[in-house]
Parts: sequence; C-alpha cells; structure tokens
Amino acid sequence: MEGKSSENRSPIGTIEAAIDSSPDSKSDSEPEKTAKNAITTASASKDFGCIPIPRRLRYDPSSPFHFGMFLNILFGVTSTFSVANLYWCQPILIELSSSFDVSYDEISKLPTLIQAGYATGLLFISPLGDLVRRRQLLLILVFVSASLTIGLALTPNLPTFQVLSFLVGASSVTPQVLLPLTADLAPPTRRATAMSIVFSGLLFGILIARVLSGIIAQFADWHITYWMAIGIQWVLVFVLFWTVPDYPPKNTGELGYAQIMWTMAKFSVTEPVLIQGCLCNMGSAAAFSSFWVTLTFLLGGVPYNYSTQAPSTACAAKVITDNPYTLIIGLFGLIGMVGVALAPLVGRFIDFLIPWQASLVACIGLLLFQIVQVVGNGLNIAAVVIATVGLDVFRQMLETSLAISIFSIAPRARARLNAIYILSLFIGQVLGSSAGTKVFLAYGWRATAAMTLGFTLWALLILLLRGPECERYTWFGPTNSLKGLWDVVCITRHLRRGPDASKVGREENVTSEVAGGHGGHDSEKVN
Repeated sequence: MEGKSSENRSPIGTIEAAIDSSPDSKSDSEPEKTAKNAITTASASKDFGCIPIPRRLRYDPSSPFHFGMFLNILFGVTSTFSVANLYWCQPILIELSSSFDVSYDEISKLPTLIQAGYATGLLFISPLGDLVRRRQLLLILVFVSASLTIGLALTPNLPTFQVLSFLVGASSVTPQVLLPLTADLAPPTRRATAMSIVFSGLLFGILIARVLSGIIAQFADWHITYWMAIGIQWVLVFVLFWTVPDYPPKNTGELGYAQIMWTMAKFSVTEPVLIQGCLCNMGSAAAFSSFWVTLTFLLGGVPYNYSTQAPSTACAAKVITDNPYTLIIGLFGLIGMVGVALAPLVGRFIDFLIPWQASLVACIGLLLFQIVQVVGNGLNIAAVVIATVGLDVFRQMLETSLAISIFSIAPRARARLNAIYILSLFIGQVLGSSAGTKVFLAYGWRATAAMTLGFTLWALLILLLRGPECERYTWFGPTNSLKGLWDVVCITRHLRRGPDASKVGREENVTSEVAGGHGGHDSEKVN
C-alpha cells in the first residue's frame, strides 16, 4: 500500500512550488490567494464535494506521497483494462453481426467508431488532467465506462450498441490521464522506468482484450465478454478509491477549459520539441501499424501457409469480418508479450541517457529490425519472430523517450502535451494501416515492407534535424546531431558510471538538458 513518506517524496510538490515562486509567475492579490486556499481546503477532504476521501490519501503539501512500485503497477493495470474497452469487440464481430442480424459491412464499422470515440475523449477529456484533481478524474472515467458497458451487454439493437460504443471509447482515456500523472510523480531518475510500466500496461490491454474476447466467444456467449469487462472495471473503481492519493489541480484558478483548448493549439505550432516528437511518432507508428496489418497476409501465404485462405484482394478487404486467422496466426501475436515484459528494462536504459539519445538508439534499432524483416521475411519464420520482437522493444523505447522529451516542455501542461502527442500516434496508425493495405493489394508484401522501412527512415531523419543541444525555440540544428551520435557511441561509459553519474554529466551541459532532458523546462511557468 502506498503511503506518505519523508524519504523519496514525489517531486510534484517541489516542482510546482518552484514554478509558482518563479519571477515570471502571476502574483495574486491576498483576497484571491485566500479564496483559492479556502476552495482547496474545502475540497481536499471529499471527492466530488460529497464522498469523503480516506484520511491517509488526502493531500498534505508538508508530507507528499511516495510514488512506489505498487502505485506504478496499479496505474499499469488500470491502463490495461481501460484500453481493453476499445478491443473487446474485434474478435467477436461475426457473433455481433449474427446477434443483431446485420451484414458484415455494417458491423465492420464498429471498431472504427470506438476508435473515433477514443480520439474524441483524447482531444476533449484527457486535457482536463491539467485543470482538475486527477484522482476524481480517474474515478469518474472508470465509473462512466463501466456503467456504459452495462448497456453494451444488454442492448438488443445495433444503433444503440454503436452509440454506447462511441461513448465507451470516449470515456476510456484513463491511460492518457495516468501517463502525465506518472511523469509528475515519479522521481527524475526513475521517470522513464515508471512511464514504461504504464505504457506496457496499455499495450498489454490491446493484447489481452483480443485473446480473452476470442476465447470467450469460442466457448460461450459473446455477452459474457462485456459482463466480465463490467466486473473488472467496478473492481478498479473500488481499488482506485482506496489506493490513489489525492493530488491538487495543477492550474487552480488560472485556466478555464477554453484556455486549455487554446494553449493546446498554441503548443502544437510553437514548440519545436513537441512538433519533432509528434512527427517522429507518426512515422514510427505508421511503420509499426503497417507491419502488423500486413503480417497476417505474410503468414497466410507462401511459404508459411499458416492460414487456410491465401492472401488475396478479397481476403485483405474482409480480414476482420471473415476472420481467416488460424490458431497459429492468432497466437503469433503473443510474441508481443516479449516487448511488454521488457518494458521496465527498456525504461531503466532510458533513465541512463538524455531522452534524445534514447530516441536515437530506438530509431537505429527500429531501422535495423526493419531491414531484417525486409530481407528475411518470406524466407524463414525465424526472421519474422526476430523482427517482431525487435520492433516491439524499440517501438516502446522510442514512444517513452519521446514522451519524456515532450513532457519536459512544461510540467503544468503535461496532460495537454500528452493529448497532442498521442493524437499524432493515432494519425500515424491510421496512415500506416491504410497505406499498408493499399500497397499490399497493389504490389505485394515485399513492397509494403519497403514502405515501412521508409516510414522508419522518416522518423530518424526528423530526429536528426534537431539535435540535443538546440535551444527551446530553435527549429533546426543538424550539426549538433553529430555530437548526439557520438554520445550514443559512449553509452557504455554512461552505463558503467551509473544513472547518478550520468545525471551529473547532463547537469554540466545545461543546453543539452533544455533540449530534451528530464525537466529541461521545469523551471518555466507555462500555462
């Protein structure tokens, strides 16, 4: 159980205190300060103004909560079963079409509708993490998604099911509240490790939803899938209520919802670190999505023939609705578990470096394994396995390191920055899935693999255009990237000296820290 501790305290109180005391901070009049303090004190003892918060979980600035492994793992598990809401339906689309007596074409739109709901919640709900208490936001999101899922288990018609699915998708953005919160609470020397655990929980949710839903539909009624999801989410509401500490809002009285939306738009065009990270993320996500979409066709055709139906135009167009997967192809996705299992190690590796260096290592790793799959896939199944594991590991490494760089821009705006960042991931996935399918149908699997290699090269080039020593508002710095390459060559020396020594080395280079290091802009007041 997490508790308050005088040692290893969360840095959030210290960071926010430093921000509020900075010369650039807005100074409130004494009546305004008194009113703010009264509001904070009145609401600190209750959730939603009426439900008492357990005393040991109430925020006390003199004794911040310790962010330990238990709370970190709980955040990961919550991410798992929140994001699973987006994928329960995918293995049971045939059963749903039969139950609602509709065509495959109609039911095949359901996954897209759920993802559209998730994108809506990402854009309009997750930024509230910069405005309200995160404990209350987490509780209400899980409560609402659990309640809406009851409708999915009971509704007798497709239109109602579609509306509820959209709303469930919109309320399942809990992981995008947890990621910025984890970045706020984790100590700087363990931030990447902590965020990797939450990221891995999110990835595990995608996998476990498809596996569990498919197994249940095979041996029982599809409704049981949703009743199971309801039960899990209600358990999470109970556990979160009794374990998640209450943290104060980060922008009390300073910003309204309209200002939150406006600053998101402003960040998306004025922050070079954010734009660079989003463009890299889009390229990497497009390559990763294209790889997984076309992997089924590769395994189902010559020389593997793991599917009874060889890849063709009809197979590609109806891959979801006609479900041509065999058990072997379905279980092949479990290889993704390797990347999930290695997440803490990947995060620890990132903690030894400044994030830009970790991103560079990840891009180079992705490039190497993309070459493996371009050359080796179709020749031997070992090449497919090796490429799959390598791409999973380095994709997660890149996603985490880019997030840390972006979160360093403004600690009080991390929820907004995360919303923009994850939106770029969505765009990349849509681009990769669409382009991958079209290229496969027109030119075959080898051309698709070459395209994914091109997406990866795009991410690497974008990263190299702006090196780790650039000032905050410098858009290009290619010569500095060469020094970054040399720093990556010296990774062994950093690892040998340990994370504390590496941190000292980074502190000696303030300019490098500003570009992408932990807390590079933490001293700045950004609304």
